[in-house]
Amino acid sequence: DGFSGRRMKALEPYIRQGSNLLIDKMLESDGGPVDFVSSFGHPLPGQIIFRLIGFDEADDEELMSWTSNRLAFTWGKPTDNEQVDIAKNMLRYWRYCRKFVAQRKEVRADDLTSELLDAHEANPDELLYKEVESIIYGLSFAGHEIVSNYLSNALLCLLPRRTDWATICQNAKLIPNALEEVLRYESPQTSWRRITNIDTQIGGVEIPAGTQVFLSLGAGNRQEDLFASANEFDMYRKNSRKHISFGLGIHFCLGARLARLEGELAIEALAKRIPSLRLSPDQNLHYSANITFRGPSKLLVEWDS
Repeated sequence: DGFSGRRMKALEPYIRQGSNLLIDKMLESDGGPVDFVSSFGHPLPGQIIFRLIGFDEADDEELMSWTSNRLAFTWGKPTDNEQVDIAKNMLRYWRYCRKFVAQRKEVRADDLTSELLDAHEANPDELLYKEVESIIYGLSFAGHEIVSNYLSNALLCLLPRRTDWATICQNAKLIPNALEEVLRYESPQTSWRRITNIDTQIGGVEIPAGTQVFLSLGAGNRQEDLFASANEFDMYRKNSRKHISFGLGIHFCLGARLARLEGELAIEALAKRIPSLRLSPDQNLHYSANITFRGPSKLLVEWDS
């Protein structure tokens, strides 16, 4: 299992170190303001997912330059020139992934790619070699931009609520539940699509098998009969973890454990190192033009120097 407890434990010190190194760079700005997305929120998840996969740390900067704008290509409204630029980067990254998987096929290491190749060789009909390539290619997106949005949304929820933030700074044990409430209240992924396998009925509406359905995860997370005062953020909410931001059942997010770990350790480091952290006033937040992924493209923060 590439997302096993053993591998999460192995990644934990790297997440802590990466968080603190990025904070060190932020603090060089002597009170800010700095863009949290580009200085912390975007690079940290990229570094972590690349370590999980097994990519060489020396390639991080180039890899992130290739993968930083795929959301705009798939869900946004890029210009013709932007589409060409993004497509070229996607091709560069695809070729890198294929080459890397081929290298791991010859020489294994302690990483997810090697585990997938082991599984392929044990059951080649159940996991094709091409599927291993595709998984490695797709993971960088699922485990990067969405987690980046998750970290930014956490600050958007916590920093304006100064009492909540101060409490977290004093008691890190409250962070996990506070972040479950972030996932419920301001999920980085608000919807997804499915196709019904059987005839069914939702809200009195008949839906035949084979119907394409657009699921609003955000609406489910604000369900009043499940979450009291659902439109209010409450970091002490006892059933916050009942959100469906990671999906449910057989469609539950494979990387949920890693995303939770990243969020908890990142917010813990920020609270410990920069307790006076706050949102810069009078900023206009901009979001990618899509109806599924949600997170600001830029988030200015500052602190007491």
